[in-house]
Amino acid sequence: MSQAQPPHRLLVMKFGGTNMQDAQAIRHSASLAGRSVREGVKVVVVVSAMAGVTNGLLHLADAAQSGDIARANDEIAALRTRHFTAAQELGATPDSETVRELRELHETLRQAVYGVYLLRELTPRSRDLIVAFGERLSAPLMSLALEQSGLRARHLTGGEAGILTDVHFGNARPLPTTYERVKDRLSGFLSAGVTPVIAGFMGETEQGALTTLGRGGTDFSATIVGKALGADEVWAWKDVDGVMSADPRVVGDASNIEVLSYGEVMELAYFGAKVLHPLAVTPLQDSGIPLRVKSAADPDFPGTLVRSLPEDVPGRPVKAVTAIKNVSLLTVTGAGVLGVPEVIASVFTAIARENITLLMVSQSSSMSNVSLAVPSADAGRALQALRAGLPSDLQVEETSGVAVLAIVGSGMRGQQGVSARLFAALAGEDINILMISQGSSELNISVALHGDAVDRATAAVHAAFDLSQPVSV
Repeated sequence: MSQAQPPHRLLVMKFGGTNMQDAQAIRHSASLAGRSVREGVKVVVVVSAMAGVTNGLLHLADAAQSGDIARANDEIAALRTRHFTAAQELGATPDSETVRELRELHETLRQAVYGVYLLRELTPRSRDLIVAFGERLSAPLMSLALEQSGLRARHLTGGEAGILTDVHFGNARPLPTTYERVKDRLSGFLSAGVTPVIAGFMGETEQGALTTLGRGGTDFSATIVGKALGADEVWAWKDVDGVMSADPRVVGDASNIEVLSYGEVMELAYFGAKVLHPLAVTPLQDSGIPLRVKSAADPDFPGTLVRSLPEDVPGRPVKAVTAIKNVSLLTVTGAGVLGVPEVIASVFTAIARENITLLMVSQSSSMSNVSLAVPSADAGRALQALRAGLPSDLQVEETSGVAVLAIVGSGMRGQQGVSARLFAALAGEDINILMISQGSSELNISVALHGDAVDRATAAVHAAFDLSQPVSV
């Protein structure tokens, strides 16, 4: 069973979109942070955009680029109403600082969108500027809610908090100097008894341009801050009990996983589990700071603890099954592939040049073909890049409508029979496997299969490894 936790001195708390979706949710989230502050814990809050706002901003940016400025303006008006309503319900008066700031942010957003409309051009840099308004608008609301509960708070953008990144707009990475900057900028607030509220998902370049850390990047923001401040733990508040053994919408009897290692949770995140950003634990690995995934609806439930070392349970080599949908398989074939290292290098170079994520890679034992699994949204660009970058005697074919299913668990390492149970479960459901891959870390085995069978496959594999039975460690 879980042991009693030592008292915390400093916590970084991240609140996701559903925990920021309206005034009631924001007030509840503020109460969770406030509970720890009143117990004498220093807390840094990192917030996501209100649920659905990030997608709305992407849609209005695309509308502006296509020339539909009326639709873009309608979206901006809806966002303005939603944020002003929340501010009012949280107690802001019409002439308050919060309302004035929200009004200025919406005007800046309107101008940025109008610039895209005039140019009919949406660059990655412009997209980052527009999409980050979700967090920039929610941070003042969280700050307001904390202040209304009697606490002192100060909200900051990611850049103002010290997060300095490279210029890879849309998927930026923190620079090494970030951690010292964050510590310098936030320590004074904490020492003065002020709770910093940071707009997640974003940083800035050395030239001051706003960047984003990729979808779900608020988790990443929180762990960057956690490492910088040497936090006792980083708490990611979600609308689930923790990391589950499968998607509970697909497998009704999925169970909470009490302990995961950094490596296991990275594999789960990479292969489709939407609980955490795939890179969220990377800032914590060197310092060994634990990450805890907690339920906002049941704050006393311990959730899932993510730490350096795995907790292997005898007889339970697999901890979770997860899946990525909307995948395409690209297969390079032709006599020119046979035993020619340069061809394989060209395949990876072409994909890397387009900055496309490779979900799986497999090569036939005869070396006559190479198969790549990529997100379907990127398949067109990937096909174009491969056909342009490879010799003309090679063929590149796409199979769409695919999904990748993965089983994850450190207990698989050196354990016999795991693959056999996986394949038997799929065979029992008459599910055909298109591609197989196992990482050298032995933390996962992944298979590609037809997308219409993935939910059935997930349920069958979950049952085959008895994952519905919760395990206490």
